[in-house]
Amino acid sequence: MIRALLAAALIALPTAASAAEIRMAITVDDLPAHSALPNGQTRVGIAKDFLAALKEAKTAPVYGFINGVQTEREPDSAEVLKIWRDAGQPLGNHGWAHLNLAQIDVATFEAELTRNEPLLKSLAAGSAWRWFRFPFLSEGDTPEKRAAVRELLKARGYHIASVTMSFGDYAWNEPYARCLAKGNQKAIADLETGYLKAAELSLAHSRSLSSTLYGADIPYVLLMHLGAFDARMAPRLLALYRSLGVTFVSLEEAQAHPFYAADLAAAPAAAPVTLESAMAARGLPVPPLSLDLAALDGVCR
Repeated sequence: MIRALLAAALIALPTAASAAEIRMAITVDDLPAHSALPNGQTRVGIAKDFLAALKEAKTAPVYGFINGVQTEREPDSAEVLKIWRDAGQPLGNHGWAHLNLAQIDVATFEAELTRNEPLLKSLAAGSAWRWFRFPFLSEGDTPEKRAAVRELLKARGYHIASVTMSFGDYAWNEPYARCLAKGNQKAIADLETGYLKAAELSLAHSRSLSSTLYGADIPYVLLMHLGAFDARMAPRLLALYRSLGVTFVSLEEAQAHPFYAADLAAAPAAAPVTLESAMAARGLPVPPLSLDLAALDGVCR
């Protein structure tokens, strides 16, 4: 798996002019509890480590998108939401139980949305918490459902949190927990190498698409998760981005760019909302992002 990632890095990807400023908003899904919890660790400890890395890197505010059901499944994890807010970080809505819109109807979606709201109001009163991130990034299985849900979000005053960069960070968390349980430090070191290389490849990929479409970098919105390996890697990941010329900005600043207009307004328009869909709308081929995430399933089995 690691060899595959390193080999992919050798493929020359066209990028936007290196002198241009690269602006990136970091967003984090699945608060307060995501993926496997390694032995000896706690959800609160993971959150504190991740937040410490954000503070050290002096990032702009980072939205954490919550699934309230986790406060019932793991009651101790509820403290994560409090310390996230105490650290000055904003919260947004990710649906109560992280249900895929392609598998539910609009009424169930509305119930999922509104069930999260009392928790958000209690934690984030006075802040701009009406941002919504679609679970699984799914907007449904029909154009009619997509339009209806966007109308609903607009009527309730929401903005949609876009995603224009992702390297599948979630896929490293369970292998890490397995390797840690087995004491396999070599495998963990390989996971670390692969994680950072995947982040670098994803950045180059998004920049390539933006350059092809617009001849410049748009501000990017990065999707991450609050897993144990994410917390472990956050200091090195943020340092990597800095070394590659990234400036961290808020979600509000990033999505003020015209590319994000449909999501910012939660408009039920057919406008492309990802770089890949914008390429397809112009009839342009989308180069693949070669990340062999499936290979992670076999690590430390």
